[in-house]
Amino acid sequence: MKWNIANISIDNQIVVAPMAGVTDSAYRKILKEHGAGLLYTEMVSDKGIIHRNEKTLAMLVIENHEKPIALQLFGSNPDTMAFAAGYVSRNSNADIIDINFGCPIGKVTKGGAGVKLMQDLDLSEKIIKAVVSSSLKPVTIKIRSGWDNENINAVQLAKRAETAGISAIAVHPRTRTQLYSGHSDWRIISEIKRNVKIPVIGNGDIKTPEDAIKMIQETNCDAVMIGRGVLGNPWLIKQTKSLIEKGFYEEHIPLEERKYAIINHLDLLVNRKGERLALMEMRSHGPWYIKGLKNSAAIRAEIVSATSLKCFKDIIDRYFKFLYDCGSV
Repeated sequence: MKWNIANISIDNQIVVAPMAGVTDSAYRKILKEHGAGLLYTEMVSDKGIIHRNEKTLAMLVIENHEKPIALQLFGSNPDTMAFAAGYVSRNSNADIIDINFGCPIGKVTKGGAGVKLMQDLDLSEKIIKAVVSSSLKPVTIKIRSGWDNENINAVQLAKRAETAGISAIAVHPRTRTQLYSGHSDWRIISEIKRNVKIPVIGNGDIKTPEDAIKMIQETNCDAVMIGRGVLGNPWLIKQTKSLIEKGFYEEHIPLEERKYAIINHLDLLVNRKGERLALMEMRSHGPWYIKGLKNSAAIRAEIVSATSLKCFKDIIDRYFKFLYDCGSV
């Protein structure tokens, strides 16, 4: 089902969450090929843009095949966030600018950014207004439930954000103190949906296509955002899209396809970041791809110790030959 964020048309209800170290240009290409309706970049620092940090500016590069895509900014000062939003509007191919109100990681919250902003709704509103006024593109936000169970204020922020000009809201209904533990409270997504007119994207605990259907039915959200569920599993995008649109999906993923996905991901990273960084990143991605397969724990140890691209590829070749010989398909 098609839907819109402001004037941006999105082909389906499958959104991929912004994830540091994961949703870079290489993996975004893979996720788009599997049918993602809307992609998000990794979070980008406003200060990195202001200081023209080379690595930060490289994160602003968006290829046409990734569109539509939201570029996520994080920061804690209205003026610096406004500057960053204006710079992105003029210098990036992104369709949407998103403001991070959800990151719970200490190095972000210690700087007053991410979910820390939800402890100060007045400052949050100032940042939203500053970004909206500086941006030539639609602006969205991604939020959590609140800081802790005694301070659940997602609905209040959502209402203020809509009034301030936000075009859509993504909600991960966990608190900061939960981090990624426990269960997300989808009732908060429902409550926000009842209180705003702009699109609401539900996020949290989407591990299967059935989870996505359940979230849409229970919360009436406009789209579902999948995060950790796609780690090493881009097929979850295709499967969820198929279930929503056709009522069924192909559950089995052939070994040949899994092996190709790993090597293809590696090659994409090499082309974008060079051999050294590609190998470092595939030490994380590789184990995700083989999670749950026979003897994967032992091979995981080898992957994270790989010292060269040839070594990495040899490990993958040997492991998949083992799986074939065992009769896995």
